[in-house]
Amino acid sequence: MTDPTAEPATAGVSEADVAEYLEANPDFFERHEHLLQKLTLPHDSGQAISLVERQVHLFREQRDALREELSGLIGIARQNDQLFTRSKRLLMALLDARSVEEVAAVLDETIRGEFQLQSASLTVLTDGEPPSQCGAVRYLEREKAREVFGDVLDESQPLFGRLRDSHREALFSAPERVGSAAVIPVRRDECVGLIAIASEDEGYFHSSMGSLFMTYISDTLGRLLPPLLAPEGRIAMPDAEAGH
Repeated sequence: MTDPTAEPATAGVSEADVAEYLEANPDFFERHEHLLQKLTLPHDSGQAISLVERQVHLFREQRDALREELSGLIGIARQNDQLFTRSKRLLMALLDARSVEEVAAVLDETIRGEFQLQSASLTVLTDGEPPSQCGAVRYLEREKAREVFGDVLDESQPLFGRLRDSHREALFSAPERVGSAAVIPVRRDECVGLIAIASEDEGYFHSSMGSLFMTYISDTLGRLLPPLLAPEGRIAMPDAEAGH
């Protein structure tokens, strides 16, 4: 006897069954193209639209997103091109400098004029009593520098962000105006000085900034400064250079 409560063999097809079938037969709608016109999907406007309309809408969104991304990349490329041009002019001017004071003046004037930042200073580390400050050049006895900056003197990468009060006072003539800064060690086997670039904007310099431009400046001055300083007895030449 047949159980009247038993489900018929042709039970209803679940959504999972439909999804599984369509996934296994991706050409289904190619063979039943007329069904595409009957399918509707919800839209942001609240009205139902056809699958074709939905695809067109998605394509337009993707197109707009790609255009926005491309526009951003073009903008970054233009900024990088401008930065390269300014950096080149700065490096060429530094190579023409004939004294430490002239190096510091070129650095400060270019940072102010070309890059529209607050100021730049060059702090030279000395092995004895430091000379008095002259223009944009500042002098700091090496042991005192170690007390103030600690491990910063051993780093090869710039320090970005908001500085400690002791750092601002050692590096800038108007420390109260410094919102954020970049501090770049100048090295020739050892640290011979510090370049400091200041902005009144507290968020202008930050830890995630790229350092390629700053490294170029540091590498250039690492070769320019020792010959300019040693003849005047303001620093001792690094040991690696003494035999040349």
